Amino acid sequence: MPHDHGHDQGHGHDHGTAAPVEAPSRFSGQIVVTDKAAAKLKELMLAEKKDPATTGLRIGVQGGGCSGLSYSMDFEEKRPDDKVFTHVGAGVMVLVDPRSILHLSGTILDYAEGLMGSGFSIKNPNVKSSCGCGNSFST
Repeated sequence: MPHDHGHDQGHGHDHGTAAPVEAPSRFSGQIVVTDKAAAKLKELMLAEKKDPATTGLRIGVQGGGCSGLSYSMDFEEKRPDDKVFTHVGAGVMVLVDPRSILHLSGTILDYAEGLMGSGFSIKNPNVKSSCGCGNSFST
C-alpha cells in the first residue's frame, strides 16, 4: 500500500533539469523567452557590442517562403510602436512589430544546443502548416 512521507510529486529536490516553460495563450499578445534563449541573446549582444538598454532581438513575420510566411530575426533598436518582451533575469528585450504580433502571439522563443546543430527555435501555436524546409509556415 502506498504511503505519503509529506513529499510532493517532485520529491523535494531538483535534478538539474530546467522547469518547463508554460506557453501563453495564443490570443494573449504575449511571447515567452526561455532562460536559455535569453542567456544566448545576451552573449551574442555582448559579442556584437549591442546595448541591451536600447537594442533587442527583433522577431518579425514577412510574406514569402514555400508556405506563405517566414520568420526574420535581427538585432535592432526599439521603435515606438513595438511590443517589447523583456527577460528580466538576463536584461534582454525581444521586439515585435504590431503586424507580426498577430502571427506570433503565444509563441515561446527557445535556444537549444545539440550534436545536429544549435540555434533558436520558435514554438508558435498559430502555425497551421509548415514547409519541409522548416523556415516557412502558414497561419
